Amino acid sequence: MTIHIRMHTYVVVFVTLLGLTGVTLIAAFVHMGIWNDVVALSIAVTKALLVMLYFMHLRHSPALTRICVAAGVIWLVTLITLTMSDVISRGWLTAGG
Repeated sequence: MTIHIRMHTYVVVFVTLLGLTGVTLIAAFVHMGIWNDVVALSIAVTKALLVMLYFMHLRHSPALTRICVAAGVIWLVTLITLTMSDVISRGWLTAGG
């Protein structure tokens, strides 16, 4: 089964990605306090989702492909969580010397 996606869809997604890249650039020079990371990660996740859904054709892929992608994302979140728990717990140690 072949899904034909119109060129208009690709152009709209591409222009959206360019716009989000511009927003990323603007946000890099605006001081938002603790919200800088939240805004940057939100924009990055949005761009990643657009690329995965439209350019990698995940939107029209079979269920098994979606399960594999979900498993990869869950594994990535697990690795980041374990790494951050190690980094955060290092503050408990006192520096010798």
